[in-house]
Amino acid sequence: MTSADMKSRLMNVGGVELEVDIRGSGSPLLLLSSEDQLENHLPLVDALAKTHQVIIPTPPGFGHSPRPDWMTNVDDISYVYLDLIESLKLPKVDIVGFSLGGWIAAEMATKDDSFIGKLVLVDAYGVKIGGPFDVDIEDMWTQHPDKVAAWKWHDTAKGKRDFAGMSDDQLTVVAQNIETFARYCWEPYMHNPKLKRRLHRIKTPTMVIWGANDSLTKPAYGKAYAELISGAKFETIASAGHFPHIEQPDAFMKTLNGFLA
Repeated sequence: MTSADMKSRLMNVGGVELEVDIRGSGSPLLLLSSEDQLENHLPLVDALAKTHQVIIPTPPGFGHSPRPDWMTNVDDISYVYLDLIESLKLPKVDIVGFSLGGWIAAEMATKDDSFIGKLVLVDAYGVKIGGPFDVDIEDMWTQHPDKVAAWKWHDTAKGKRDFAGMSDDQLTVVAQNIETFARYCWEPYMHNPKLKRRLHRIKTPTMVIWGANDSLTKPAYGKAYAELISGAKFETIASAGHFPHIEQPDAFMKTLNGFLA
């Protein structure tokens, strides 16, 4: 199974056009990528596709999914994804969300988790843990890129991207993703003020996985996030930052598969 086996299509979901990739067969698993869309072609997707039908939607405004003018925040995306689940007629699905995708997954689960088998949030954004003047999530938009990279990655070399080798279309998507990410998450910064008070509604088995060296959203933030969800398990991945599935893929997959199984 390779990325060539991925079936990509544009779906109309409640009047919203979504790019949706589907790979593999078996029990359905909704994979919600990070804001950088780094996960779509990782080996972890190939591994999951051996036992699951992996469904990867691209949020409106990211990739090749157009963004309607009325969509202004992550909460809006969650409703579109709930419509996607209905349109695919999936009675039960596991959800794994990375970073921004984890935030979207949490928003979905607070609205309706009856269709979710298991929920996994990986270094997710979305809640305000501290007080008004406490920094829960570092300011990634006004700081130097090298500083942001040091926050995100335990080994910054693993976060380098070959922009010079990208096509014009790929570079356009990267720029568009950054713009859309800021549009959805700039104000209020990286959280929904109401989500913290809704997380208790999640009853489905949940695991929160965090990079032990994540300095963008520190493990203490992740642990507090997990404690807001009844019965949620919290696990850290050593020698990994904000993307433990990329820096420590073997350790991450062992933890993930242990929970999903």
